[in-house]
Amino acid sequence: MPERATIRVSVIFAAAPGRTFLRELELPDDANVGDAIALSGVRTAFPSVQIDDAHVGIFSRKATLDARLRDGDRVEIYRPLKIDPKEARRKRAIKTK
Repeated sequence: MPERATIRVSVIFAAAPGRTFLRELELPDDANVGDAIALSGVRTAFPSVQIDDAHVGIFSRKATLDARLRDGDRVEIYRPLKIDPKEARRKRAIKTK
């Protein structure tokens, strides 16, 4: 029986400055983003992490949980924004006046 093809991917989550979760995984070649996240153990390490299509990407490009992975991909889990970027700019502009 032939051996099934596999790919190697990374799953990364920056929980806070200086606190990063990184796992290197070997998965079947038909794996998707959701599979990688599930097998990485990030939910065990960070139970409150929000994982959905709005908070995941591959190499800084937005992706969905069912997006198929390629060998060498880096799956990223993003934290929610603390403040809207436009609001932050407004506040900085007011301070400098």
